[in-house]
Amino acid sequence: MELIFTLDKIESAATKFAIATAAYKVFALEGEMGAGKTTFVHAFCKVAGVTENTSSPTFSIINQYITQKQKIIYHIDLYRLKDEEEALQAGVEDCLFSGNTCFVEWPQKAPGIFPDTTLHVSITSIDMNTRKLKINL
Repeated sequence: MELIFTLDKIESAATKFAIATAAYKVFALEGEMGAGKTTFVHAFCKVAGVTENTSSPTFSIINQYITQKQKIIYHIDLYRLKDEEEALQAGVEDCLFSGNTCFVEWPQKAPGIFPDTTLHVSITSIDMNTRKLKINL
């Protein structure tokens, strides 16, 4: 499945994504720096009912958000980690196997810790304002 959207329609794309992937909990987000991975997660959180401010987990590694329905969404960024061991020490695996929704940026840093049911999603920049999200169902 592919979604092509402009940044002003990102919430609509996030809603479509949420409906199409409702059976999944863990999403490995792949894409180059600046492709829009974090921006997409923020849009997903908004449409899922997160009312608090969302931010990039680049330095914190793991951000946790609570929706209005008291569901947890984890946003994880492995960019600064060296390997799977550092990811384990940071508690990433606990999030991945918690049963909560998890979005993980830079999953290639620790590929061996993901559940078999992980959905791989790639985000690419078509131009300054347009993104392509490919879901590997």
